[in-house]
Amino acid sequence: QVQLVESGGGLVQAEGSLRLSCAASGRTFSTGAMGWFRQAPGKEREFVAAINWQIGITRYAEPVKGRFTISRDNAKNTVYLQMNALKPEDTAVYYCAARVFGLGSPNLKDYEYWGQGTQVTVSS
Repeated sequence: QVQLVESGGGLVQAEGSLRLSCAASGRTFSTGAMGWFRQAPGKEREFVAAINWQIGITRYAEPVKGRFTISRDNAKNTVYLQMNALKPEDTAVYYCAARVFGLGSPNLKDYEYWGQGTQVTVSS
């Protein structure tokens, strides 16, 4: 059984930074991709960023381009999301997700496994 555990969320002031981590266990990920999504109160879950394990190809949602960076450590089965220049509108629960095969995708339905989420709150 695959488990994804997020960490690193918290409260930060606008223009601050946070780094989220997502540790995957239960299988070795050598193919497929990992994604970060977020869900703000009253809104649908939306794509943030994704990276594939093998080559490291990344993709980002427009609102976070230039501010967020996704990376992975294959040896640790861990994916990171470095978030800089945070804005109050970045406030949400952040989820990581695992896709067994394929490149990173902005489509929630392409991911088979999900973490429980970590809260990120950005104050103005």
